[in-house]
Amino acid sequence: MVIRKLKTAEEIPMDLLLLADPSRTLIEDYVRRGTCFLTESNDQIIGVYVLLPTRPETIELVNVAVSETHHGMGIGKRLVTDAIQKARSGGYRTIEVGTGNSSLGQLALYQKCGFRITGVDRDFFIKHYSEEIFENGIQCRDMIRLSLDL
Repeated sequence: MVIRKLKTAEEIPMDLLLLADPSRTLIEDYVRRGTCFLTESNDQIIGVYVLLPTRPETIELVNVAVSETHHGMGIGKRLVTDAIQKARSGGYRTIEVGTGNSSLGQLALYQKCGFRITGVDRDFFIKHYSEEIFENGIQCRDMIRLSLDL
């Protein structure tokens, strides 16, 4: 498995990014402003994440997605760990991430990787997404914010 930066002329893996964020408009915006990284196996893109500088010395992990056929193989954890390493080597002091209140697996993953909950952005998904989102039988309403000091 190789993790590499998206090449300039390369098409963004929208299908994968949409697994973690249903808004094509928001994805296009943060991919344009940030840096997209891909993971490949056997010449197939199976995972993606995006890092977006937000404030001095702070970067946000805005999207982590793994193809559904590769879930449960530890790829998500490898992507998050790689993002942390890239943020650290890039001189950032803090990496942040946000996920939905209904994203139980993602909340567990980020905490296993050392992130701590720092806040809740109430009704974020109600305000910023036109369609209701449900995961694990729970309506996704709030953005749970987490961070890790590097």
